Amino acid sequence: MHESTAHSTLKTLYGVALAFAAGALAMYLMDPNTGRRRRALIRDRGASLGNDAGHYVRGKAKRAAHRLKGVAARGRASLSTELLDDDRLHDRIRARLGRVVGHPHDVEVHVHDGWVQLKGAVAEEEFEDLLREVSSMRGVRNLESLLRTTSPPPQPEGPRLGPH
Repeated sequence: MHESTAHSTLKTLYGVALAFAAGALAMYLMDPNTGRRRRALIRDRGASLGNDAGHYVRGKAKRAAHRLKGVAARGRASLSTELLDDDRLHDRIRARLGRVVGHPHDVEVHVHDGWVQLKGAVAEEEFEDLLREVSSMRGVRNLESLLRTTSPPPQPEGPRLGPH
C-alpha cells in the first residue's frame, strides 16, 4: 500500500510540475509586450532548422548518388577491353603519383603502347606502393622501373633545440 501511495503522490507532483511548466510557457509566449517577438523567433528558428535538415539530407543524397556513379564507372571500366591511349594513361599515372609519392615531380613517366617506364628518385618506403599502384592501373601492360630509392635523412639523436 505504501508503494502505491508514493507512486500516486509522485504522479500528482509530476502533473502539477507539468501544468506549472505549461502555464509558464503560455505566459512567456503570450506576454503582451514581447510575446509576438518570442513567437517569431521560435517560428524562424524552426524554419531554419527545417531548411538546415533539408540541406543536409540533399547533400548526403547527392554524395551517395555520386558514389554510386563512381562505383558503376569503375565496374564498367574494369570490364572494358578498350585500350587507353598513351597520353591519357600518362595523365592518369601522373595523377596517381601525387597520391602515392611525396615528391611526384621527381618521377618521370614514359608510356608507349601500354608499356610504362618510371625514372627518377622516390623514398624507399614509397617504392613498393608506387609499383603496386601503377602496375594495377587499367591500360598498363608492362612496367619497367628505373627508379632510385632514397632513404630519409637521419633524425638527430638527443634533445632538440628550438621550437618543438
